[in-house]
Amino acid sequence: MTFAASTPSRAGRLWLLGEQALAWLEHLRPLALLAARLYVAHVFLASGLTKLHDWDTTLALFMDEYHVPLLNPTLAAYMGTGGELGLSVLLALGLFGRFAAAGLSVLNGVAVFSLMSVPDAALMGHVYWGSLLIAVLLLGPGAISVDRFLIPRLRERLLGARAGAAASEAPALRRMSRL
Repeated sequence: MTFAASTPSRAGRLWLLGEQALAWLEHLRPLALLAARLYVAHVFLASGLTKLHDWDTTLALFMDEYHVPLLNPTLAAYMGTGGELGLSVLLALGLFGRFAAAGLSVLNGVAVFSLMSVPDAALMGHVYWGSLLIAVLLLGPGAISVDRFLIPRLRERLLGARAGAAASEAPALRRMSRL
C-alpha cells in the first residue's frame, strides 16, 4: 500500500494549524516563566522588606500569630525573612532557579500552615504563588535566566570535557542544559 502525496484534507489542515499554534506558544514559554518568576519574587521580596522595616512587629507576629512548628519564634523570624529576601532575588535572576522555587515553596507552605486561620482570599494568593513556583520547579527558570548560561558551564567544569558529550547523548541532560 502506498500513500499518494496530496494536499491535506480539511482535518489535516486544521491539524497543521494546531501544530503551528503550539510551536508559536512554545516561543512564549521563556517569557511566561520570566513573568512568573518576577511576579512571585516581587511578592516575597516585598514581604521580606516589610518584615525588615518593622522588625519589632515581625518578632511579635512570630511570637503571637505565626506558629512555626519545631522552631523558636525568633529563629523562625530570621529564617523566614532571610529566605524571603535571598530566595526571591535568586528566583528573579533565575540563578539556581529551581532551588529558589523549592525554597520559596517551603516558605509558602509554612506560612499557610503556621497561621491558625487563613482567610479564603489570602489562601488563594498562596495557592496561586505555589502554583507558579511549582511550574518553575518542574520546568526550570527558562531561557531568560542566569541558569541558562551558568548551569552548562558549571556542569562542564565539575564533570570535565566529557560532560558536554554526555549531555548531548542523554535527552534529560539536553533538556537541563536548555532549561
